[in-house]
Amino acid sequence: MSRETAPAAAPAEPAWLVVIDPQNIFAAPESDWGSPMFPAAFANIRRLAAAAGERVLVTRWIPTADRTTSWGDYFAAWPFADKPADDPLYDLVPQARGLSPHPTLDLPTFGKWGAIEGFLRLSTDVGSAPVVLTGVSTDCCVISTALAAADAGARVTIAADACAGSDEANHAAALTIMGLYPPQLTVSDTTAALRILRP
Repeated sequence: MSRETAPAAAPAEPAWLVVIDPQNIFAAPESDWGSPMFPAAFANIRRLAAAAGERVLVTRWIPTADRTTSWGDYFAAWPFADKPADDPLYDLVPQARGLSPHPTLDLPTFGKWGAIEGFLRLSTDVGSAPVVLTGVSTDCCVISTALAAADAGARVTIAADACAGSDEANHAAALTIMGLYPPQLTVSDTTAALRILRP
């Protein structure tokens, strides 16, 4: 069969919704990292979570990276974020606390794929489940997670209107980059993602 006509393998496992870092530090308008796009994106995240049921994972970024590395430079550049991991700044926003029945995946890195992949492999019978990726910020933790997932051979759909960028221009730029990685990454929207999450 030619490359052009070969059908894509159909994953047997149900899809999971992954919500990247819906935390106060990225959502609150008064935060230096608060995304103005968060309220609109989160409305779509809630729709997707309702469709996914128990197949929802939520991640958190926590400030526990080794300060002797370039993370030390990072926190020097952003001193407002250099707080203990239990600071309320790093809590989930209240409306995100009931999205998932599973514990949050807490990591000190932008990308979260390794922890997500490990969870999915423990939670599914074979292979790697398809993922619908959402969250904040599109141009940092979402794209870092998505590109690592592409390298791992995952099947990821990015629901663009359920992601919040640091601003509209950076959001669009990150979506453009992720759109360069088919078939591992597919940039889509909530309407299409709902069809993936509802078998």
